[in-house]
Amino acid sequence: MLHYVSANGVEEYRQKTPKNAVQVTETLLEAGAEVDATANIYGRDTTTLGLVATSIHPERAHVQIALLEALLASGAKTPHSGQSDDTLSAVQSCLANGRGQAAEFLASRGVPMNLEEAAGVGRLDLVKSFFNEEGRLQPYATQEQMLQGFLWACGYGRNAVVEFFIDKGLDLGSQDRNGQTGLHWAAIFGQLETIRLLLDRKASLETRNVYGGTVLGQALWSAIHSEHGPDYVPALEMLITAGAKIEPGMLAWLEQQNASPSTKDRISAVLRLPGQNDLV
Repeated sequence: MLHYVSANGVEEYRQKTPKNAVQVTETLLEAGAEVDATANIYGRDTTTLGLVATSIHPERAHVQIALLEALLASGAKTPHSGQSDDTLSAVQSCLANGRGQAAEFLASRGVPMNLEEAAGVGRLDLVKSFFNEEGRLQPYATQEQMLQGFLWACGYGRNAVVEFFIDKGLDLGSQDRNGQTGLHWAAIFGQLETIRLLLDRKASLETRNVYGGTVLGQALWSAIHSEHGPDYVPALEMLITAGAKIEPGMLAWLEQQNASPSTKDRISAVLRLPGQNDLV
């Protein structure tokens, strides 16, 4: 029953978070529910804390942090880096599921973090500790962690961290396994200031991900498919103004999408900015 509080990884019709979810959780815990009991969800044993931290439904109901506090107050453990080879840390899991606020909260509770995680939650002071006096990575930090941390920093708008990594020589053309660059990630999350920063640092607009999408194409896809996401229209306009190429067929694709007429009209107006070619 405690796992169902998370509204995550269970029957879809049960994925709802009531306003009194914290009281429900406390009642279950007081009645003897095991706070770190695991359930085989997403192919691995998962605790309620891990499910709450990565679920969008408690976040939308504005009770996610209160739920995490209640679980931690009852002794819930947080998986951290190096705990096991097949277990993501709580912070990594939050970052990977778009739960930046939960990641920051867990980080604030003293959860041990590696370079990737520290970058993802914007802890520049900790990020710097992974480099020696010569500016090289410490033996316990890796280039892979640096790259993934950079991508998280771009996605979550941790601009001080983004600049720090660039100044350390990180290649702006670096891509993750899906071919996404830092600029792709900034576009996915609609981070205007990060997009501006990366453009000022000459990040490529036309690098393609494994789906064939440029940064503009990815931003356009995100604008349609990111439910309850940011307003992507300013990001689209910024990319186009910076020289992103509008590909033939984009307007036709837009018209076929299931989005509100007002959203389509606003995006269409940007794609037809003065100076742009008419598109089929």
